[in-house]
This record gives sequence, C-alpha cells and structure tokens, in this order.
Amino acid sequence: MLRNLLSTHDQLSNMNRDTPRVVIVGAGVAGITMAVNLRNKLHYDNFVIYEKAESIGGTWRDNTYPGCGSDVPGHWYSLSTEPNPYWENYYITQPEIRTYWEEIYQKHDLASRTVFNTCVKLVEWDEEKGVHNLTLEDVTSGQMIQTQAEVVIQAVGFFTAPMFPDILGKEKFTGPVWHSSQWRHDVDLKGMTVGVIGNGCSATQFVPVIAAEPTTRIINFCRTPQWIALRSNYHYSNWVKWAFAHVPFLMYAYRCFMMITGDLLWGVFLANSPLNTVFKKLLTWYMRSTAPAKYLDDLIPTYPPGCKRLVLDSNYLAALHQPNVDLNWTGIQEIVEDGIVLKTGDKVPLDAIIFGTGFYLVEREIVFRGIGGRTLKHYFESEGGYHGTVFPGFPNLFTIVGPNSASAHASLIFIIETQVGYILKLMNPIINGKAKSLQVTQKATTYYNTWIQKRMESTVFFSCLSYYRGDNQAGAKNLATFPGMMSLYWWITRKPRWDDFKVVGGEQWFYQQRKVALTNYALVGLMVSIVGYIFFML
Repeated sequence: MLRNLLSTHDQLSNMNRDTPRVVIVGAGVAGITMAVNLRNKLHYDNFVIYEKAESIGGTWRDNTYPGCGSDVPGHWYSLSTEPNPYWENYYITQPEIRTYWEEIYQKHDLASRTVFNTCVKLVEWDEEKGVHNLTLEDVTSGQMIQTQAEVVIQAVGFFTAPMFPDILGKEKFTGPVWHSSQWRHDVDLKGMTVGVIGNGCSATQFVPVIAAEPTTRIINFCRTPQWIALRSNYHYSNWVKWAFAHVPFLMYAYRCFMMITGDLLWGVFLANSPLNTVFKKLLTWYMRSTAPAKYLDDLIPTYPPGCKRLVLDSNYLAALHQPNVDLNWTGIQEIVEDGIVLKTGDKVPLDAIIFGTGFYLVEREIVFRGIGGRTLKHYFESEGGYHGTVFPGFPNLFTIVGPNSASAHASLIFIIETQVGYILKLMNPIINGKAKSLQVTQKATTYYNTWIQKRMESTVFFSCLSYYRGDNQAGAKNLATFPGMMSLYWWITRKPRWDDFKVVGGEQWFYQQRKVALTNYALVGLMVSIVGYIFFML
C-alpha cells in the first residue's frame, strides 16, 4: 500500500505561509487529478492532500467486490494527459484502475504532499482574515488538529457513503452482513444461502461471479427493474497495444472517437425522443432474448431508459438461468435473526446478506461553513451550485464533481479534467497574488440553476425515482447529472465569466479582465457586422 512517511505536523510545517496555501480534500481520482494539474500546469507546489484512509484510490480502493470494474471503456476512463496504451480489454477492472492511479501518484511524487489517516471534519471561512480554518482528525489517535489554508478544493467523490435501505432488523441478523463497497473477503460463501439486496450496477457485477460456485445459492431481492444493456467487451491484441504505444496520435484519435460517439447518445436521455424509443426497443429485445422467460414480466421496466443509471450486463441475465440463482420481487418486511421476512409473511432463511444498494450522493462527513454560517449541504441537497464547482458565500472553495456536473452517458474522468481546468483558471489570480479571494454571486448561481432545471424538464430523469434525484426522494430535483452533452459542459466552463464573480483584494485586476472581455466582444461584433455588410453588398 502507498503510505506517507511524514507525520501530520511535519507535513503542515512544509506549507509555505508566504504564498497561498492550498488544501485538497481526498486522494481519490479527483484529488490526484487536481494535484497533478497544479504541479504541471500552474507549476504550484504549496499544497497538501488530506486523505482519511491509509492509501489512495477512493472509490477504486474501497470497492473490491468480485467482478468490480468500470462501465466506461478504459481508454475513455483515463486522464487525457496520462494515456495507457496497454489496457488489456475494452472495459477495465478495479485492480487495473487502482494500479493505474497508483502509478500516476508515484510518477508525480505526490506522497510528499499527502497526509494519510487524516479526516477533514470542518472547513470554515474566516471573512476577516481571508482564510479557511480547518479542523482535522487523526483517525488513528483521535487527535484534533487546527490548520488554515487560503484555498480549499473539495475532491471527495459521489460514491463514498454506502446506502442501506430503510429495512427493519438489519442489526438482528446473526450471520455476516455487509455492503458491496465493504466486501468481506474473509467470508467463504461455499455452501451458503446468500441474500443479495439490490439489482443495480454493483449487484449485477458480483452476482454472476459468486454464482459460479454451484454450492452457493443466491436469492436476489429486487425492488425496481433495471434496464440492462449488452456489454460488448473484447481483448486488445498485442499488435493493437503496440500501435497505441508507437503510432503518433492513434490512441488520441481512438479516445476522441469514443467521446464523440458517446456524446451523441445524449439524445437517449431526451423524453419521447426517437432515439430513446429505438433504444428502448433494442434493450427490450436484448433482455427478452437473454433472460429466463419466467422473470421477463418483472425484469423489464416500464419507465424510459436513462431514468436510472443504465446497467451493462456482466453476464447477470445469463446467471439467472442457473439453478442456484433466484429472483424475489415480493418486497421485504424485515430482517430477522436467521433470514428475511417478506411482506407476504413468508420467511426466507439465509446464511449471509449482501447489500448492493448503492450510495448516498448528498451525504458528506465534512461540514463546509461559509459567510454568515451557511453550509454547503444546502446547495448539494436543494439549490445546486454554479457549474457544479463554486457556491455563493463560499470564497476560495472549489468542488470537483459537485451538483449537476456528473454524466449519465460519458466518462467521469472527462468531467473531472474539465472541472479541474476551470478551477485552475479561477485559482490563478489567487495563487499569483493578484486577488485575495473570489466567490460566485447569488444572481449568477440562481440564473445558472434556473437554466439547468429548465433543460432538465425535457429529459427522462423525472420519469422514475433514482439516486440522481437526491437519494430517491419523491419530488426532489435532479442534482447529480448535467442535462446535456459533455461537449456543452466543456464549452460553458472553458473560461470564467468574471462578471459572475465577486473579487476581493484584486479589484484592479478584475477591472482589467472585464475590460479585455468587453474588448473581445466588441471585436467579434465588429467582425460580424463587417462580414454581414460585405455579404449583403455582393
């Protein structure tokens, strides 16, 4: 495992107080990407990464269940600046992904800027001093530590807080119980009857793997049907990997092809669109031709595809033909000492229970407190942010993969890279000493979120309950996904609109930025007028 050799106090002493101090919260994919770009693009090294675990990796460190992997192609689920020509298959596995990020971490020598086993508990903005006051906890000793930073980057991902459904009696069960993100590798499932609760992306990956043992009987308790699509995985031959490594621009072109074709699928998420209709017919055909006939009435959803996260089939439907796998749609009343009681009153005896029920998207262990005592949780739960990155009342606080910045059809890595590039542009005047702080205005945030929710009305996301909608809350907004193509998101974040920000300690610089922007707009307008005049005179 990757561990740092410095104590927390030693690491803090390495932060230079003469230049703005930057804290990155989390050493997962987003945190590592941010740190790499700080060093490579801004050539800035006065930062520290706080990670509550003892190693890096985030989601891909924690989720080690059998069959765990990405449902996004490997060449698309990697950094554009760190391509890997040697992926073995089209879709990559959890061990491969974790190794990839560990190699990047080591390559860029980020261990010297990382403090492990340190949980950020509170981030509070001090308006008078223009700094964030941070409360940290050493998770091994319980010691509480206070520190400060001019800039804080929240890089904690969506999938950190395991979600357990509201079922009575979980604590009564006498056998082993765990969530898929906390897999019990010490439990041998041979000869056991295992209850699997949930049928989303995680459960459909591990069920076929544990079902390969014929003495393990699996009863999969399902509540809502999922749209399941064909997962066409294939192996890259040695000559293809050689070509990716040695032919100039080939791997880049391949990655661009994945992005363009994937982004064109956005039409699937538009309500009543022809593409959604065609997609629904294709998925229905695939499920009917693959799953057992006895389950089809319950398996095939009535809501449109895309309303929930699409499940790529990791041989789950084929596994349902096995004699040791059963589906149960009756509904769970409660969990008892030796099994599950259904809503019909029948009891299903079990030896072990595994929850494959996803994550809470809005749960955060960290309290972020801004101007006037407002907390960041409000924006994550109801209002949303500005480009999913900044929030009014929270100067010098930047979030990666915040509200309405994720995608239901594209690579999360692309989104992270896009947001990191945007954050670097916002941070630049702060770390260069041209401004002390900046925050987005409430007016700009309200306007942006009105635009987001207006676009959301034409999508399929409100056709069912899903984790996109504030952890399945009826009537809740979709605060997870961006309602559009990822190329659109890249376009609107390619450069800051400085008029949407309030700058402190850099008024002259801010005025200059506005002057440059107005000059550019005037030049564009003049060029358009000249071209139009020439066109009409011909």
